[in-house]
Amino acid sequence: MNQRTTLITGATQGLGRAIAFDLASRGHIVLLHGRDHTRLEAVADEIQAAAPDATIRTYLADLADLDQVHAMATRIRTAEPRLDGLVNNAVAGGGADPLRRELSRQGHELRFAVNHLAPYALTRDLLPLLTASAPARVVNVASIGQEAIDFDDVMLERSYEGLRAYCRSKLAMIIATFELAAELDGTGVTVNTLHPAHLMDTDGVREYGLTPVTSVDEGVRPTVRLLIDPDLAAVTGRYFDQFTDTRAHDQVYDAAARERLMKLTHALVNQAAADRS
Repeated sequence: MNQRTTLITGATQGLGRAIAFDLASRGHIVLLHGRDHTRLEAVADEIQAAAPDATIRTYLADLADLDQVHAMATRIRTAEPRLDGLVNNAVAGGGADPLRRELSRQGHELRFAVNHLAPYALTRDLLPLLTASAPARVVNVASIGQEAIDFDDVMLERSYEGLRAYCRSKLAMIIATFELAAELDGTGVTVNTLHPAHLMDTDGVREYGLTPVTSVDEGVRPTVRLLIDPDLAAVTGRYFDQFTDTRAHDQVYDAAARERLMKLTHALVNQAAADRS
């Protein structure tokens, strides 16, 4: 399993940072994503010091801007000879002011954009590299906090609340995981999603005003397992609560809801691409 190349989004703090340390200690080539250059390089230096023989490279992008997501994917496809794993971990949580509705660069509700549109766009852009590197694995870090999407108000323009937006965006991520897994069946690329641990000790949990109840390390083990466990090599299109393969929110299994979400997702991602050209 040595010398696998894995990209981790949101790697400058919390779960992403801890996953990066774990993979570097195993001898993986670790690609770190962050949106702040200073913090990104500082974490890279910390990991390099802890694992001197590891290979660490950094990629800068703000996932609230789909243009930057696509640009980063292009840089990765150009620079990296292979990509064995992708951990879509970066997250916009409930926020310090949960009643303040925020927008992405393209004008979409921020949690929906960062937690769903960005990882979906990034994964699609990296598919040529992932499939060329197969067997490869995509792991989407979701949450046990899931709420049905209201398709009459997907961007929560009415009755906005940050945690509600977060829970709906994570449900969208799970639906996209299942859809992409079905599409990629037989290619050697697996796509799974998980709730890594309950209320981990992260800035996002505290920022919303919640009290952490578990350490970040509790989330590292189930996430890394989905990346490297040989017993899961053929497992795809599944949602895990830590180590348990379980059922997600009922709306995830609603064929009509899935179709509506993916139609909207493709329209928004493709619109961003059209606006760039």
